Amino acid sequence: MMFLTAKVDLKKILIVTGIIAGVILALLFWSGDDTAQTAAPLNTNDGRVQFLKDLGWQVAASPVENTQVNIPKEPSEMFRRYNALQLSQGYDLTRYAGKQVMRYVYRVDNYPGATEPVYATLLVYKNQVIGGDITDTAAGGKIQGLKNSAAPAPTETGKAS
Repeated sequence: MMFLTAKVDLKKILIVTGIIAGVILALLFWSGDDTAQTAAPLNTNDGRVQFLKDLGWQVAASPVENTQVNIPKEPSEMFRRYNALQLSQGYDLTRYAGKQVMRYVYRVDNYPGATEPVYATLLVYKNQVIGGDITDTAAGGKIQGLKNSAAPAPTETGKAS
């Protein structure tokens, strides 16, 4: 019987896996429908940054990535899992099957306890948010919905209480 061993850097594997997952998700979600689920206009960078700020996130002034992605016509298992997260926050990417959408990724500066970079991804179709997530790239990090549950809730005037 023969055994093979290899020295593997877990952190590098997690980073590469995260990048690959991000690319796959971007490809899966890069389309949309004529009707978007939010009313926030996102035709400018300032509008997207404000949208994330309204959700409780402080992000870099410019995106680290902005690309077009296609939402797949035939959903894979990975797409279905990601769409379950979208459904939990009121979005449904299946409505945009076969469409091209913009994917904007911003570095998050106020993620609680972050030891590695954290990114906010917005999926935008016709200047409307149709989905997105917050991804903690640390080992054991997670992907969550866009709302910052640690942030104070906005009041009726839109300012945090």
